[in-house]
Amino acid sequence: MIVKPRIKGFVCITSHPIGCMASVKEQVGIAQSAILDNEVSPKRVLVIGASTGYGLSSRIASAFSAGADTLGVYFERPPKPDKPASAGFYNSLAFNKLTKDLSSKHLDINGDAFSNECKLEVLQKSKEMGGAFDLVIYSLASPRRTDPESGLAYRACLKPIDAVYRNKSLDTDKEEVKEISIEPASIDEIESTRKVMGGEDWKLWTEFLLKENLLAKGCMNIAYSYIGPAVTQPIYRNGTIGRAKEDLEDTAAGLTQLMKKVCAGSAYVSVNKAVVTQASSAIPVVPLYVSLLFKIMHSKGTHEGCIEQIVRMFKDRLYNGKSEVLVDDNNRIRLDDWEMDQDVQDEVMKAWATITTENLNQTTNYREYQSEFLKLFGFGIEGVNYDEDIDLVDPFTSS
Repeated sequence: MIVKPRIKGFVCITSHPIGCMASVKEQVGIAQSAILDNEVSPKRVLVIGASTGYGLSSRIASAFSAGADTLGVYFERPPKPDKPASAGFYNSLAFNKLTKDLSSKHLDINGDAFSNECKLEVLQKSKEMGGAFDLVIYSLASPRRTDPESGLAYRACLKPIDAVYRNKSLDTDKEEVKEISIEPASIDEIESTRKVMGGEDWKLWTEFLLKENLLAKGCMNIAYSYIGPAVTQPIYRNGTIGRAKEDLEDTAAGLTQLMKKVCAGSAYVSVNKAVVTQASSAIPVVPLYVSLLFKIMHSKGTHEGCIEQIVRMFKDRLYNGKSEVLVDDNNRIRLDDWEMDQDVQDEVMKAWATITTENLNQTTNYREYQSEFLKLFGFGIEGVNYDEDIDLVDPFTSS
């Protein structure tokens, strides 16, 4: 079947397996250029949310920079003969093909990470891998969650709190800069977003792993988050998602105390830089901000994608041979340090006021944003023949 991109809103409903392979290979090359010291690198890594974005990059860095065994947990749609799988499914398939000749071991679980059944699968797979994890990455970005105990379903929302939010945003379908207005969230919506994107599920995972003796001595337990600039604060950090992220950070402190007692480990929230992901594409204002940020950070030579940041986290923060992890005053790892540099943010604020539909491509790197968005689904990658008829179910047998 010949696969072309089909975009609906902020989601591409098709994906290209050969393009996904090319994208994963590119990340592998970056990870291989930054090999960690074997004396300090992790030996066995659990990545919860391992198929796209920062989670995928974390798994790639674990395998190809650290030489670690990995267990990847994700929830992705498999292919049919006439329908492509989700991009995350092909990313994971590509990862497993590229790791087959490594001496390390790599296992997968495709299931609902919020469920108790998935946790039990992790327990079983960990036995196959040979022991406990010394690094856990929690990188889920689901819009909804079913509580495994109550059975109640919750849905996250992207809304301000207490006041109407108005700002510039980008209609990516029409390439039009326009003002948006978003009504504030209700109390129920704030709580529902916290249930999905806060620290509750991370805590459940950590308690389960501790109970089953699946965290090795000195284990590090990392959850990913974002803070963002002044222009997105009312809709992000001061909105429903931000309230959930505050809960995530509060959870980290409690988990550290728990882990210290049981395995001498610690939990951290890593605040990462704004990048193009499926999740971030859905947030009003963010596509326009990211397009502008890319232009400014490229000009300063500080632009990074997911894999560059995770490699930097491994090398400079987690496994640099020092006894302590470098954190801010709130015990957070700050991979957004270059994004939040005062000079960068001053340029953002100065340019933000001038962006219009007419000067969009001169003021920002919107074309790069578009390219990175398509790349998430395996499209627009140099060297891939998108007119080739491919086997959607078994695409890598001849590669």
